[in-house]
Amino acid sequence: MARTATGRPLTRQIAQRDAGRGLLIAFEGADGSGKTTQRKLLQRWLESRGNEVVSTRWASSPLIKPLLKSRKRVRTLSTEEYSLLHAVDFRHRIETSILPALWAGKTVLADRYLFTALARDAARGLDLDWLLHAYSPLLWPDLVIYFSMTPEDSQRRIASTRSPGFYEAGQDVTGIDDPLASYGRFVDRVVTEYENLATVFKFVTVDASEAVYQQHKRVRELVESAAKRPWPVFSKDALEEWLRQPNTPPA
Repeated sequence: MARTATGRPLTRQIAQRDAGRGLLIAFEGADGSGKTTQRKLLQRWLESRGNEVVSTRWASSPLIKPLLKSRKRVRTLSTEEYSLLHAVDFRHRIETSILPALWAGKTVLADRYLFTALARDAARGLDLDWLLHAYSPLLWPDLVIYFSMTPEDSQRRIASTRSPGFYEAGQDVTGIDDPLASYGRFVDRVVTEYENLATVFKFVTVDASEAVYQQHKRVRELVESAAKRPWPVFSKDALEEWLRQPNTPPA
C-alpha cells in the first residue's frame, strides 16, 4: 500500500481530505460565450452567502505565464510546445493554488479548465489520447458548466470587441492572414470539439444566447444542486502525486 513519508496510507489521507474539501467548478466555452461574466457573478453570489471562493484563470501561473507571453509574442511556438506549456501552467496552478484551496474547504471557480486544452489543441490537430496523457494525472472538477454557442455567434461577439491575437485566431494552423477570418474557421473546429467533449464528459450546458440574468439563475441552480465527485474514485492518482510532495500541508 502506498504511504507518505509519515507512513500513513495515501488512500486514507485522500478520503480524509475529500470529506471536508470545497467544490471545484469549471467554466468552459468558446471565446465570447460569457463564461467569465458568469464566473464573476457566481463568485459574488457565493461570497454574499458566506462562502470562501478562489478563482483561477487559464494560463495564469506566475511561473509559466511570462514564458508563454514572450513565446506567443514572437510566434515561435509549435503546436506541441503550445500544448505542453499550457499543461505545465495548468499543473503548477493545480498544485500551488487549486488543491490547497480545496483542501482548506474553499470553493474553486476555474475560468477554463482542462477541457479548454482538449478543445483547442484537438482543433489544432493533436490526438485526444496524447493530450490526456500530457495533462495526467487528472484532477476532475465536480461540475463542468459549458456555455454553448454557435461559431458564428462567437465570431460576431469577438469582432465587436477586438481583433483576436495570432494564437487565439488559430493563425498558427489555418495559415489565414486576416485574424477574424482565421478565427471564424478555427472557432468552428473548437466548438465541434467542445460539443464532442460535452457528450463524452457529461458537461452541464447553459445556453450562451440567453440573457445574462437567466444564465446566472441557471448557474446558481446548478451549483446549489452540485455534488462532489469522490476523490478516491475520480482523482486518486492526482491526489497521490500531490500528497507525496514534501511541501504538502499535513492532514
